[in-house]
Amino acid sequence: MDTAKRRKLEEAGWRVGAADEFLGLTPEESAYVELKLALSRGLRERRTRTRLTQTKLAQQIKSSQSRIAKAEASDPSISVDFLIRALLATGATPKDLARLVDKQHRAAA
Repeated sequence: MDTAKRRKLEEAGWRVGAADEFLGLTPEESAYVELKLALSRGLRERRTRTRLTQTKLAQQIKSSQSRIAKAEASDPSISVDFLIRALLATGATPKDLARLVDKQHRAAA
């Protein structure tokens, strides 16, 4: 959020903070949410880069196109396990997964 918008909201009596503050998340819960977001973003990036459709990727992992769409949208019903399986199906290596997590960790810090 830009500083002018933030200042206007605060002057109007609003308190501006982070989502984890608002939701009362512990640092561990916040890290878990950020991890899932990084994996979801990574899945979409890898899938499009490898020119896989959601349908084709779903067929590869014996799932449905709608589950892939939910995974890419960070739907809470999608597990980390599913995200990792889908990423591996796009050709990601364990090192690629570590880079996604590390990239997210650096961005958060």
